[in-house]
Amino acid sequence: MPDNDQEWDQESTIEPDPDFVERVEAIDDEEGDRRAQALLAGLDDYELEEDDREVIGGVGEEDSPLTYGKALPVLAVVGRPNVGKSALVNRILGRREAVVQDTPGVTRDRVTYKSLWNTTLFTLMDTGGWEPDAKGIAKSVAMQAEVAIDLADAILFVVDATVGSTATDEQVVKLLRQSNKTVVVVANKVDDARQEPGATALWNLGLGEPWPVSALHGRGVADLLDHVIARLPSESAAAKVEIGGPRRVALLGRPNVGKSSLLNKAAGSERVVVNELAGTTRDPVDEMVELGGKTWRFVDTAGIRRRVHMAQGADFYASLRTTAALEKAEVAVVLLDVTEPVSEQDVRIIDLVLESGRALVLAFNKWDLLDEDRRRYLEREIDKDLAHVAWAPRVNISATTGRHLERLVPALEVALGSWDARVATGKFNAFLAELVAAHPHPVRGGKQPRILFGTQASTRPPTFVLFTSGFLDPQYRRFIQRRLREVYGFEGSPIAINMRVRERRGKKK
Repeated sequence: MPDNDQEWDQESTIEPDPDFVERVEAIDDEEGDRRAQALLAGLDDYELEEDDREVIGGVGEEDSPLTYGKALPVLAVVGRPNVGKSALVNRILGRREAVVQDTPGVTRDRVTYKSLWNTTLFTLMDTGGWEPDAKGIAKSVAMQAEVAIDLADAILFVVDATVGSTATDEQVVKLLRQSNKTVVVVANKVDDARQEPGATALWNLGLGEPWPVSALHGRGVADLLDHVIARLPSESAAAKVEIGGPRRVALLGRPNVGKSSLLNKAAGSERVVVNELAGTTRDPVDEMVELGGKTWRFVDTAGIRRRVHMAQGADFYASLRTTAALEKAEVAVVLLDVTEPVSEQDVRIIDLVLESGRALVLAFNKWDLLDEDRRRYLEREIDKDLAHVAWAPRVNISATTGRHLERLVPALEVALGSWDARVATGKFNAFLAELVAAHPHPVRGGKQPRILFGTQASTRPPTFVLFTSGFLDPQYRRFIQRRLREVYGFEGSPIAINMRVRERRGKKK
């Protein structure tokens, strides 16, 4: 067998293969369906799970309608520092993910986690510590609770049962009582039955029955999750995207990159405060904007700030709101300041978009201030730091003057079109057959995993499911993604490829 590792194992974008593209494009629908039917028949020899047939759908007829990816319900964990909140997050996740520290005010780069309990997938939101100084505590506590109320479908309010409720807890309770969200009081650090009277005392918070748990030892956590998961909706009400309405555009970028200026110029009015002081914006501001003959819903978000010193509480919660705006959006415009080097912050924000699965447009702002020397350095930075999003449309603009602002519209339309795009099952399997014939997966440990069948399970973003006889190397999955882009474009949209490894019938013991 030829050694194909060298070509598909490259992390950087490989050279397009015109011959491969031509071969795939030459396969008509009838031939594609024939190949797909043959592969589908071969799946009968394998042990399939209950929902596999649902994913596979109909081949040869009209493909099963694609479903829109829905936002998972959000469960927020709130509480003052040192009540065991991070320990509870780790216990729910089943791994050490959230940083556990005695120091209050520690922010985290990642504040939401995908979690699974029994058969229910949900997003777990760790709302982090806040600055417990006398001057800023009231504001920080209020922000903490507001974030939980705004973004969550249910809230776990963690209290230290060995200490009881404090004045800080009462600050949060006042706002939680006014919400229509499900709020469950978690009486933590109840390590045995002797400490349960401390949990009972928390009835006086007025938020219902306290649930005694020990996040450290796991006592009572399963019962707590059973209780709260049963009350979660099937999808997040806060992050639900309206189908058919104005497309939602999140403006993202580090502080002072020009997001508010862009929104003001697009809206034709001073809609949001613009100030040289970075981080002026705190709350996302929705604005209906007429651009390119269409109505768009723009969301201006507080800039994601680098972790500075102990991190100001307001900036931490501003980043949470940025995450929330992204969850509600369909496409993100990430602004980059061309007068400054592409930074780690810029890359982190772009990665946040990729993790969310939203469409992506890169807007290089302050282009009117760019000189030739800086332009040369910028191109090198783009090639080096943004190579993983080379598929995202690039627009050079000036938010202050409005220069080339109209170019945003075709870029947004292309990205959203890719985000909504589908590939027929027959065509996709013909694509896979041509790809594997030219570049089979290398043998690993004496075995060569095979792709048995493939289908596009959903859009927003395009999500493909591969049924395989073994685990495909991550590099090979990336190779498939690159070839998909060569043939079908998907400009401006991430692509997800999921695997379902299935064994031959009779192999299971």
